[in-house]
Amino acid sequence: MKIVLASNNPGKLAELQAMLAPLGVQLLRQAELGISEAEEPFRTFVENALAKARHASRLSGLPALADDAGLCVDAFGGLPGVDTAFYATQFGYAKGDENNVKALLEQMAAITNRRAALVSTLVAVRSADDPEPLIACGRVPGEIAREPVGNNGFGFDPVMFIPEFGQTFAQLPVDVKNANSHRGKATRQMMELMRERWL
Repeated sequence: MKIVLASNNPGKLAELQAMLAPLGVQLLRQAELGISEAEEPFRTFVENALAKARHASRLSGLPALADDAGLCVDAFGGLPGVDTAFYATQFGYAKGDENNVKALLEQMAAITNRRAALVSTLVAVRSADDPEPLIACGRVPGEIAREPVGNNGFGFDPVMFIPEFGQTFAQLPVDVKNANSHRGKATRQMMELMRERWL
């Protein structure tokens, strides 16, 4: 089954493709089909993921899968949340993973409550008008480290310390990270939903 991934993030594509492989699903990046990125005007992960999935499905005529994910920091009332990808731009930096990490560490320099969670919401639709989208959520609680450690992963992985492992996500081997990440948890839920309802 061909499914359009409503994202142009190569890290996301690689992670999701590897995890969905057992279903025999082929993910196509929306950019390969000439589909522009959807507007994401909403304040929740689920609403933005649904908007992205419907947009990709409408323009491709194929089922679509979208992920909206982000970092939710306790000390910031759950922010940056849906604005995670653009976090650095609020502080005068260019958009990008490295700048996001830099800005976050600067903003949290004097903060002792380091609790945070990485959250991923996956939404899949059979068509743009699917009345029953599949929705899966994954959440990994942890703490923001004082400095980046590790070279695996992307985004906030180098500063997301997971007490259960005693390491940041970026220090974990890729297969361990994928099995335990927010996206990994959401993807396993999504696979069960697809098996049950689509396949």
